[in-house]
Amino acid sequence: MGKEANVRSSLIRLLWHRIEENDLPGLSAQLAYFFLLSLFPLLIVIFTLLPYFPIPHQDMLGMIKDFAPTEAMELIEKNVNEIMSQRNGGLLSFGIIGTIWSASNGINAVVRAFNKAYNVKESRSFIVSRGMSVLLTFGMIFVFILAVVLPVFGREIGLFLFTKLGYTTEFIKLWNTLSWLVSAIILFLIFTGLYWVAPNVKLRCRSAFPGAAFATLGWIISSMGLSFYVGKIGNYSLTYGSIGAIIILMIWLYISAFIIILGGEINAFYTEKNRTNC
Repeated sequence: MGKEANVRSSLIRLLWHRIEENDLPGLSAQLAYFFLLSLFPLLIVIFTLLPYFPIPHQDMLGMIKDFAPTEAMELIEKNVNEIMSQRNGGLLSFGIIGTIWSASNGINAVVRAFNKAYNVKESRSFIVSRGMSVLLTFGMIFVFILAVVLPVFGREIGLFLFTKLGYTTEFIKLWNTLSWLVSAIILFLIFTGLYWVAPNVKLRCRSAFPGAAFATLGWIISSMGLSFYVGKIGNYSLTYGSIGAIIILMIWLYISAFIIILGGEINAFYTEKNRTNC
């Protein structure tokens, strides 16, 4: 117990030192800016792919809606619907290439933040590093679509089976509970992939688990906390008018960026600790 307490204490002290030394608040602000630039291109790509899958737009946004503040979600939905209603090109148009490139800016910023956490420089060529960002973007798109397809079909299959047994209401209650667990698992897989592949360091997959677990729990708790605060205490729309939704969105992206970078710092701490012990 004493040894575990010392590890936790040293982790907290080192993380606090890293937060100041690596300027995590400043990095988080930069990352939030790139997230904002990447958010709508990423959603455009996903919504462009939707006609190839039997998935309603509402279901695709459902995973984000579970955690995002109401005002931020309304802003996202409004802008995505406007953009998609004006698009007349297909999936294989040249415009989708530029959209993918823009969407990968957020991943590219994450890569730089993680490299700083591990105190390494980006030695990979521009083509390799940018190509990796694009591939990770495609990976996130695939995971998001899979995250929607599986629950949709799972819910329909479950409803069919439980209707035959006469337990429809009980199944819906169980499914609503399980949907939160599924969302958490999907988030954990996304963060694990980012923490494992993005840094310019050779890592084992399991070395990404501590940061991924922290980022998953931290992101869910902070997002729900911000949603509660905005909905019950801080009425930004009343104070700032229509710009209040933009402020809430930026705060949400900033908190998310801070948690993601801090998860990378946690992984870097354990990686250095394991190397020292070896």
